[in-house]
Amino acid sequence: MTDKSTEITRLLAPTVESLGVELLGVEYLPGSGNAVLRLYIDVPANETVGESPRSVTIEDCEAVSREVSAQLDVEDPISSHYTLEVSSPGLDRPLFGAAQFARFVGESVKVTLRLPHEGRRRLTGVISRVDGETVVFVVDGAEIAVPVDNIDKARLVPDWAALGLAPTKPGGPKGKPGKKKSPRIPTNKPAADGPSAAE
Repeated sequence: MTDKSTEITRLLAPTVESLGVELLGVEYLPGSGNAVLRLYIDVPANETVGESPRSVTIEDCEAVSREVSAQLDVEDPISSHYTLEVSSPGLDRPLFGAAQFARFVGESVKVTLRLPHEGRRRLTGVISRVDGETVVFVVDGAEIAVPVDNIDKARLVPDWAALGLAPTKPGGPKGKPGKKKSPRIPTNKPAADGPSAAE
């Protein structure tokens, strides 16, 4: 995460947690005309509804959007115009921090680095283990150890075939399920006069 994303995560995490969900992480995407501030939320581990695991709902996203928008109006951590988005993590969930990598040891992941590591800026491999603040990946049969603070972005790579979501015909297109998002909530610095639906 960038320094700005880290700052905003620390600022908003208590507010999000007070609503019964967790703030997994924040993406701040600056833009010349309008920036995007994207929050990823999830339910606490092992929380259930009846006998089924609870998942993030559109109501959760909307509640977080309202509370966070109000807090951002007061705290004002971003000086430019921006659009706030709140999203569940989805199957290709983003990973933020060592603890989240440790939770998904053995899973495949795509990673973009801030600075080249052993000549690479991008890698796709399996999370082997986490040693303190270093994540060890297995890439093409070799281990690569990367400090967490050098990881810019990371996402799980779902096994679509195992999930029954792979194309049924060779070369046949099939849509992958997207992340649930709330409507975009304009901040005190809106890019437009009214809210628009997130894609």
